[in-house]
Amino acid sequence: MIDFDKSSLFKLKAIDNEKAREDFHAFLIEGEEIFATFKTIRDQVVFTNKRVIAANVQGITGSKVDYTSIPFNKIQTFSIETSGSLDLDCEIQLYISAVGKVSFEISGSFDIVSFNRLISQYVLA
Repeated sequence: MIDFDKSSLFKLKAIDNEKAREDFHAFLIEGEEIFATFKTIRDQVVFTNKRVIAANVQGITGSKVDYTSIPFNKIQTFSIETSGSLDLDCEIQLYISAVGKVSFEISGSFDIVSFNRLISQYVLA
């Protein structure tokens, strides 16, 4: 499992959902679909209509990957921070039972308001 205590902020860049790791699709259950995909240099995070899945690539070769799944029903509170004039990054914060706060900072152009609407739809369902 990703050590959220030591990695409390994940700096991500939005990418097309088609560029999500192929192995994410093996974890999806019937009716589950990816609606947002993000990456770091080696790691990726996808948001589906059921959960958040993070792939933490480990080791020099990157052949070992740790997957962490956070079901939306475990999210107690969430917030977004839009980008500003000088600070072009936006931020998503999830407060998860038994884990605490997990922050995702997204660089570049990203529609955080539409993303918030989707998160609201799935967390509040």
